[in-house]
Amino acid sequence: MTAIEIQQRAIQMLQEDADKILKLIEVQLDNLTMPQCPLYEEVLDTQMFGLSREIDFAVRLKLIQEDTGRRILSELERKLSKLNR
Repeated sequence: MTAIEIQQRAIQMLQEDADKILKLIEVQLDNLTMPQCPLYEEVLDTQMFGLSREIDFAVRLKLIQEDTGRRILSELERKLSKLNR
């Protein structure tokens, strides 16, 4: 694999993890809890923290650039805020 292919794969994997978080939260909102529920908040916080650590790790390894990681997190946060309306 070339460096560019590795970088693309890292971005793809991080985006897949972000998509999994979005799906998890969608299911939780649809079936289990309300956004004001402490359990909802805890799951969301835990998942977002885990993704941010993955992104930080990828940045430190120079697999992705910091702005790419921020974009992935910002996009997920934007999508999640739409769910809470």
